[in-house]
Amino acid sequence: MPTTRYASPSLLVGALVLTLTTWANAASSADAQAATESSSAGTTADDYRKYFSPLPALPPIPSNNSLTAEKIALGKMLFFEPRLSQSSNISCSSCHNPALAWTDRLPTAVGHDGQVGNRNSPTVLNTGFLTAQFWDGREPDLESQALGPIQNSVEMAHDLDGALARLSSLPGYMAPFRNAFPDSDEPLSADHLAAAIASFERTLNTPNAPLDRYLMGDDQALTDEQQAGMMAFVDQGCIACHRGPNFSDSGFHPIQVPGSDDPGRFAVTSDQADRQAFRTASLRNVALTYPYFHDGSTATLEEAVSVMGREMLGKELDDATITQLVAFLGSLTGDQPTVTVPALP
Repeated sequence: MPTTRYASPSLLVGALVLTLTTWANAASSADAQAATESSSAGTTADDYRKYFSPLPALPPIPSNNSLTAEKIALGKMLFFEPRLSQSSNISCSSCHNPALAWTDRLPTAVGHDGQVGNRNSPTVLNTGFLTAQFWDGREPDLESQALGPIQNSVEMAHDLDGALARLSSLPGYMAPFRNAFPDSDEPLSADHLAAAIASFERTLNTPNAPLDRYLMGDDQALTDEQQAGMMAFVDQGCIACHRGPNFSDSGFHPIQVPGSDDPGRFAVTSDQADRQAFRTASLRNVALTYPYFHDGSTATLEEAVSVMGREMLGKELDDATITQLVAFLGSLTGDQPTVTVPALP
């Protein structure tokens, strides 16, 4: 099987520059609103390119967690390590399976002792581009997100001290931690565990989708139906929230998903304005990450688009528009990361 390929330092720097440039030029909320108001002036798909940005090769890299090959390699081991869980049976990859677009394709996650969670497992693809993690945004970045599932009683149901002690008892982990954090007096720590997993996750990006190729000048990359869907995406107002290279504003918007009473971000902030508000999901690879919404209650993309039209746009989208939008969303499926399951100590 092919092995994971890591970018050279020069490529990482170049990709980071591209990332920062892209984000600097990304549309602001006001720009996105203006797009929905003025797009009717466009007469061809080419007129709509300006509302979109291609996905960079890498997301922004935090200054306190530089991206190195050693951290990535360690993070990959830890991502697939079931002994981080109390039962030694559940790893990050249990709910974020590479074969399933880094999801589990279940309505809601199944964790420790067969417990069923109350929310859908979102993909980890392109999550480095998000500025809020989890459906309710309770963590701001991948580092803080990484430790949550380990300690969650429904998911991996372990305590950090126990997980670290178990790793420390395995001789094969000390060298990778020292290599990844050579300047630390305590290389095997909770902070370093989180930093390594986050570093690996920042490499799980999906550039070169048909839309990206179209934006970069390949006029044949999108079908006629996908181009019509791109225009409808702007004209109908979808781009107001699903904007930028990752098709998410990382914001929180109330939505009444049929049958759900999940309080959403309200559980984090206690602000009534956040009741049933959830982070805007990225639409990258959305054709592969079913079922949809925070409760996984919607099986098909067609149904999800219909719900979004009704609940978020206040309109009943006709079948032709839904078909075009679904075709366009299919153009957001990029090159999937090539990752092999590592041999663990």
